[in-house]
Amino acid sequence: MASTPSPHTAATAHLNSLLSSSSVNHNKPSNLSFLHASSNPYSIKFLHSVSASSSFSPSISSSSSTTAICNVLKTVESADISLSRDLHGVVSTSKPTILVSEKLGEAGLDLLRSFGNVDCSYDLSPQDLCAKISLCDALIVRSGTKVTREVFEAAQGRLKVVGRAGVGIDNVDLQAATEFGCLVVNAPTANTIAAAEHGIALLTSMARNVAQSDASMKAGKWLRSKYVGVSLVGKTLAIMGFGKVGSEVARRAKGLGMHVIAHDPYAPADRARAIGVDLVSFEQAISTADFISLHMPLTPATNKVFNDDTFPKMKKGVRLINVARGGVIDEDALVRALDSGIVAQAALDVFTVEPPPKDSKLVQHENVTVTPHLGASTKEAQEGVAIEIAEAVVGALNGELSATAVNAPMVPPEVLSELAPYVVLAEKLGRLAVQLVTGGSGIQSVKVVYKSARDPDSLDTRLLRAMVTKGIIEPISDTIINLVNADFSAKQKGLRISEERIIVDSSPEYPVESIQVQISNVQSRFASALSENGNISIEGKVKYGVPHLTRVGPFSVDVSLEGNLILCKQVDQPGMIGKVGNILGESNVNVSFMSVGRTVKGKQAIMAIGVDEEPDKDTQKKIGEVSAVEEFVFLKL
Repeated sequence: MASTPSPHTAATAHLNSLLSSSSVNHNKPSNLSFLHASSNPYSIKFLHSVSASSSFSPSISSSSSTTAICNVLKTVESADISLSRDLHGVVSTSKPTILVSEKLGEAGLDLLRSFGNVDCSYDLSPQDLCAKISLCDALIVRSGTKVTREVFEAAQGRLKVVGRAGVGIDNVDLQAATEFGCLVVNAPTANTIAAAEHGIALLTSMARNVAQSDASMKAGKWLRSKYVGVSLVGKTLAIMGFGKVGSEVARRAKGLGMHVIAHDPYAPADRARAIGVDLVSFEQAISTADFISLHMPLTPATNKVFNDDTFPKMKKGVRLINVARGGVIDEDALVRALDSGIVAQAALDVFTVEPPPKDSKLVQHENVTVTPHLGASTKEAQEGVAIEIAEAVVGALNGELSATAVNAPMVPPEVLSELAPYVVLAEKLGRLAVQLVTGGSGIQSVKVVYKSARDPDSLDTRLLRAMVTKGIIEPISDTIINLVNADFSAKQKGLRISEERIIVDSSPEYPVESIQVQISNVQSRFASALSENGNISIEGKVKYGVPHLTRVGPFSVDVSLEGNLILCKQVDQPGMIGKVGNILGESNVNVSFMSVGRTVKGKQAIMAIGVDEEPDKDTQKKIGEVSAVEEFVFLKL
């Protein structure tokens, strides 16, 4: 009797037959990576999924010209054997190759070595990196290595994961990574305590002039009277950005006897109260604080948010600490605020340009304490980052999608094609909704309502929900939201997102009739956006392939979600469009469209105006001074 081949032998034979098939396109980059089966010990990973239903199936469709097998993993008595196809089409058994291009803690390297072949090659030129990358399955970098589109192209589809040992991923081309099916992961949590401790170190050393008096003594001087400091007990500290680092700074500041307040639109009020912190508005935070500690991300909304307009609103003699991102401060404006005495002192670990120019007025200012971006520079933090990123990379190579993934796997083309305009609509509705929120209570509850003629079970809304989450979180956060991490990121920020599907009598040809976003238990910058139950409510549809805003609160509108938007609540009377349009025209603000919706004739109406540019403050003031305009708001799309 012929012997029965082992499962491993059979799988290898089948793999060889598939790899030799002319129907497989080996050169096409991956669009959907790291899919694996859980029903058997084999993990079969596809470069392309032929349908949404095959995402987590080990079956193979030989009819697809874009299906190729990355590798087959089999665990044999705790030893991983990887079967992969080399450039010549030969199947070989080997461990994955992991290139580490910048120094990484030994604990992380040990973990990587237990899984694959580790190549530690530091200080590679861009050309050297491109030359090596085609032989690597994973790449781990810090901030010094630029992972450009050219790197992904040179990888020829072999590179499966890029790990960033740290938080920021601005040195990785995320768009190219996604196009080539390469997962990008980072290590956002390991340096939390180190950054918080450095913030406290800068706070205390600034308050007692430690750096200045140390330099003075080393210069042979004894100036006790010059370096009289200030006490921290009883002083108010404003934490701007109440995330992981901000909350840890708050805990330590409370231990120093300080009164702590915080501003963060996403911070759960109950978590803040548990630490003894009051959540307040941005304006209240900066106007009442004796010390301000910055822990906010650098986004378009926070870029140079501390500037010539905000510094005068602060209490005279305020002291500023920044261990977050340099770009949130207008450095020239800070120098002026220091010279005028509005800001008594500043302690900075980060700068707009790093390293800053040697002749920087800010760095050389006598009332400024500076350190060279040391927030995460402790031995413990560096080891923690190394372990965190090593675990994420190993998980990705094992076919797992990490919660710290910062880009999404590609959606099957047929699904993306159908949902494409609704994806854009969902993100823009989220982006509009969050801009309507004001006050210090924070966003905690969001509801997304889908109206569709299709059976609810046949409507997969995960991508749409992720895009609403993206629109809400990204404008004021450095978190990059995608299908992989949307729910995780929302949970981390205390944001509860619920969904409701309503069946309507319309054509099932289209997946969604409309999407409505509701934010509850918040104050609104535009009271007319509140529905009868007091929630911020906006709704949109896709018309002719273009996302449109169709409802604001109880008011019907019809505006294309392009460019920027001005919403005006007005008395419903003739001439209003002309009055507002003339004000915008006189300020050279181009109007792309206008729409007016009302509930009852002659009562109140909502005028929605699309504009190409943001009107300056004087122009907005003139709009607000029109007698029939009851309220208005400018929104960026």
